Amino acid sequence: MIRSLKSGIPLFLSLLLLGTAGKDLSAQNGVPGGTGDFLSGLFPGIYFTSYYREWLFQEAARPYWAPTELENDARILALRRPLFLNSDIIAFYGHPSSPNMGILGRYELPELNSRLNALTEEYNTANGRRGVRKALYIIYGTVQPGGEIGYIPDAILQSYIRFALERDMLIFIDHQIGRYDPLESLKTMLPYLHYPNVHLALDPEWRTDKPMRRIGSVTGAEINGAQKIMAEYLAKYRLWGERMLVIHQFHYSMIQDRSDIRTGYDQVTLVHCSDGFGGPALKRSTYSYNAAARNMPVKGFKLFYNFGIPGAGYDDPLLSPEEVFALNPRPCLVMYQ
Repeated sequence: MIRSLKSGIPLFLSLLLLGTAGKDLSAQNGVPGGTGDFLSGLFPGIYFTSYYREWLFQEAARPYWAPTELENDARILALRRPLFLNSDIIAFYGHPSSPNMGILGRYELPELNSRLNALTEEYNTANGRRGVRKALYIIYGTVQPGGEIGYIPDAILQSYIRFALERDMLIFIDHQIGRYDPLESLKTMLPYLHYPNVHLALDPEWRTDKPMRRIGSVTGAEINGAQKIMAEYLAKYRLWGERMLVIHQFHYSMIQDRSDIRTGYDQVTLVHCSDGFGGPALKRSTYSYNAAARNMPVKGFKLFYNFGIPGAGYDDPLLSPEEVFALNPRPCLVMYQ
């Protein structure tokens, strides 16, 4: 199926055609660059004709669903746009292989996407003129007894990344650190930044060798170091686009020397996410404590569904989208576990 020339002509080709406006091309048998004065230009006409015909052949050979060059360029530009400029991000959180670690592991991807569509519609109604982007927030490294880390199989993670790429969705991969160094933990996730929709996260709660018994922590210097490592990796491999690094906090001890944290690392946006389950009063109190850290101006907020799992915490009741956006400062990233 031949694609429309209007939607598929490369930019330099369009400019070249404009440059011939007003010339008498009647002697060229209807093909620009065939014969006549056009050959005397800086761009050899015979080469142009050959290229143009080859390009037409390639366009005709594209499957009807394949994007044109301009459509590909538009997609790249969309990925490069500032993430929070005109939209908020709504995410489902969890581990693909565990129904007890969040909503993400309770449904297959098509059903998960359908439920996320419905939720983002609610947020789209609540946020006025701002748009909404969907995201999947995946636990990549899960803390085990003794602080060991179990990693998600690469094939599973790749399937989620591809699913998201095809639907203009973002992916967050989250490392729980365990007994390991947070900067070394971050480095295990860096190769996934080669996917333009992937962002990273560290969860200080689980930086411990006694998970579920001791709340872990990171330092301001370690958070700065993580941002620096991300920025250097993006520059080294010329990976364009803004990328987020999310840091979770629900207890004052989870981030030591919080005032030492700085932002502004090239291409890296630090997101300070308010975590923890409970009733509305406790949720707002935790968020207020995080809001006091003005050196991390971009905020996130996490909510917990009640799936009836024995011993698992949840929000009772869940804050509505309108109540979430009433928090001050308004969170830009909202996730549901």
